Amino acid sequence: MTTIKQDDLIDSVADALQFISYYHPKDFVDAMHGAYLREESQAAKDAMAQILINSRMCAEGRRPICQDTGIVTVFARIGMDVSWDAEMSVTDMINEGVRRAYKNPDNLLRASILNDPLGARKNTGDNTPAVIHYEVVEGDTVDIELAAKGGGSENKSKMVMLNPSDSLVDWVLKTVPTMGAGWCPPGMLGIGVGGTAEKSAVLAKEVLMEPVDIHELIARGPNSRLEELRLEIFEKVNQLGIGAQGLGGLTTVLDVKIKDYPTHAASKPVTMIPNCAATRHAHFVLDGSGPALQTPPSLSDWPEIAWDVGPNTRKVNLDTLQKDDMLEWQPGETVLLSGKMLTGRDAAHKKIQGLLESGEGLPDGVDFTNRFIYYVGPVDAVREEAVGPAGPTTATRMDKFTDMMLEQTGLIGMIGKAERGPATIESIANNKSVYLMAVGGAAYLVSKAITNSKVVAFPELGMEAIHEFEIKDMPVTVAVDTNGESVHTTGPAKWKSVISDRIRVEVS
Repeated sequence: MTTIKQDDLIDSVADALQFISYYHPKDFVDAMHGAYLREESQAAKDAMAQILINSRMCAEGRRPICQDTGIVTVFARIGMDVSWDAEMSVTDMINEGVRRAYKNPDNLLRASILNDPLGARKNTGDNTPAVIHYEVVEGDTVDIELAAKGGGSENKSKMVMLNPSDSLVDWVLKTVPTMGAGWCPPGMLGIGVGGTAEKSAVLAKEVLMEPVDIHELIARGPNSRLEELRLEIFEKVNQLGIGAQGLGGLTTVLDVKIKDYPTHAASKPVTMIPNCAATRHAHFVLDGSGPALQTPPSLSDWPEIAWDVGPNTRKVNLDTLQKDDMLEWQPGETVLLSGKMLTGRDAAHKKIQGLLESGEGLPDGVDFTNRFIYYVGPVDAVREEAVGPAGPTTATRMDKFTDMMLEQTGLIGMIGKAERGPATIESIANNKSVYLMAVGGAAYLVSKAITNSKVVAFPELGMEAIHEFEIKDMPVTVAVDTNGESVHTTGPAKWKSVISDRIRVEVS
């Protein structure tokens, strides 16, 4: 019988979570690099370049790949012959490991977990509790798989109870376009089929722990119906032309994973969960010999990628910018921003709405007149940093507040990731404002453009407080121009047509 010590589990969880915060898995880096080399859409290629450069920077600097350092999900398989030298429960040990990882002063990770989700939604302050799935198995070891799952990709999860005769492929192809770009493609799709509704969701999350190996499968050919489905869905989803960050291109998914389970004769439960460009997961086994610590990869595993914005890139001083200056900005154009801007996410927008409706007005120090807002919840700074990793959050969540912000505060521009809804695009055009896109999954790279940061309102909101950033040459893309043209509509439509034309030529 193996005895597992309390500190061995705690230390192993903490080490794994720190490790995956700044090291992409090698299989993911290789797959992203391969997609980058094949990509023909310049906008998508530029986005993947930033993701790869950010990945290498994080590996070198040991800082988070994404500002959203995730909700921790754990699959714990505990051997029946294991005994414990511990005073805490296994759940408490795992959560203590999470706590220590996220509070590590050398690499602070953002605490994103809120208690009372239907009420006060107060941050727990240490990213606990984790979501833990247990299985008691044969053997004398403790086998742990864990992941840090970002909210942007988790929010795009889809569940359906199909009829037994319905096509999984048809449902996936109908559903993926409805997910938009908030899950930061290119990434992976995890699909769980069977069992009951909740079992299909667990299967979908569990299968995302597997390595990216679709190109090995393509090379050797499928050996089962599930492998045939993986290949079919992989090929057909990429033919949708959605592309990196939803900008249009050849690669939308790097892999498709499917796991099934026996189900009721009347049922076909299906859940699809995407993994974003900040894929983070690790595996370790405790056998009683001490903590199981992760082995750092070699920096030679990362490709050397050069990304240059080009000599014709528009440079903008936010401190002197006026609405009329934006009229000539073109959809898809790269812009380098310098000057001061304010930040805000869901909770800040809700507070602003309450203050405006009450007549109280905005807090001192918060003036949006002729200014931009950046949808971000940054990681706290360490050492000499002005701010920690500070990539964009999904702008679509702020759509419900956009009319208010543009019509009542003097705001002229917004920065985030992913697409905006039709009503918001109309509001942007009516107000002659713009929406700019920063690359999701390049948070550390973006943070290097931030030279100073201070909280100016709502400090009680933690990472959702309103900050004022001073920035120098922050790269963004014009996603919606003053006329309401959206690259998230035109880009995928163009590349879906390009791919379709190529397929017709090949068939003929």
